[in-house]
Amino acid sequence: MNKLLSLFLGLPIAILLIKYRRNVGDFIGPVDFAERYLGSGGTYSLVIIIAFMVFVLSLMYAFGTFQEIFGGMATPFTGA
Repeated sequence: MNKLLSLFLGLPIAILLIKYRRNVGDFIGPVDFAERYLGSGGTYSLVIIIAFMVFVLSLMYAFGTFQEIFGGMATPFTGA
């Protein structure tokens, strides 16, 4: 159920971020490093990159790929 919930929440959030990227970019204001490294309009590009990462990570978590790849990294901290 937890995996299904991440899929049903992650995908619409990513779609809404892409659809309303101008509103989100105006809300957070210019991000200096994004404007410097991504060029003019870098803040809006950063919102698209974040939306893409939300999309990919929610898909990875829903299908178990995220746990398979990154699950071993947490074992030194969890002791499992």
